[in-house]
Amino acid sequence: MSAKVIVLGNQKGGTGKSTLAMHLAVSLVWKGYTVATVDVDARQGTFSRYIENREKTKQLDNRVLMPFHTPLLESGAASKVEANMENSEAFTKLLHSLSGYDYIVVDTPGSDCSLSRIAHSFADVVITPVNESFVDLDLLVHVDGSSATMLKPSIYAEMVWNQKKERAVRDKGQIDWIVLVNRMPNVISRNRQEFEKILLALSKRIGYRVATGFKERVIFRELFLSGLTLLDRDVISAQTSLSHIAARQELKDLLRALNIADAYSSLASGVSS
Repeated sequence: MSAKVIVLGNQKGGTGKSTLAMHLAVSLVWKGYTVATVDVDARQGTFSRYIENREKTKQLDNRVLMPFHTPLLESGAASKVEANMENSEAFTKLLHSLSGYDYIVVDTPGSDCSLSRIAHSFADVVITPVNESFVDLDLLVHVDGSSATMLKPSIYAEMVWNQKKERAVRDKGQIDWIVLVNRMPNVISRNRQEFEKILLALSKRIGYRVATGFKERVIFRELFLSGLTLLDRDVISAQTSLSHIAARQELKDLLRALNIADAYSSLASGVSS
């Protein structure tokens, strides 16, 4: 594989995986990289609908650049073993067909499923967005409420660890796991300070690094309907707001955390696809 695979994953919905996946993919496309996107949550299909909305907008303005998108459905085989084999074969075949791209961005469902586990095992980078909540922290690790110490890793953390081992056995590759605090309220609370403190303290024990994503903003819900991202608004629309400017900085910080900050800084206006 020459492509770098970025997987957005956890086992909880409502954390902003699809929005993050779209912004990462488009930021790389604007930079000039070849980008393929894969939706293994095709049954719900939020990522795929985002892409479809973008395609409609592109018909009105050809400056909108598109990644190459593929939805992938879970196998319908009755046998769990057979379904796992079919899913593995389908995902592996798809990756090989996309191997010539620079980046492959994969969105996964907010639940445990065979395709999600397989996608994690092929990742170079796994990004796990979590809300600023101890409910979401429980997704990663079970914490003692009185002492704030770790009791044991959660099911999802164990799954990521198992897929790291799977990746190492397959090709001696490594997975960079990033836990991203996302959809944060604008007001800094005592809960956030305690949450981030515990999240950071447990990072070395569980094997992830911590980054910061987006705050909760209306602009992201508005952009979904047109299939656009913050980067497209820079080029296509002259309308800006303080919220928009702040959100762009959050995206820039996120790309820097992923070591692809130049994907934001070198946008070229008027680029045609």
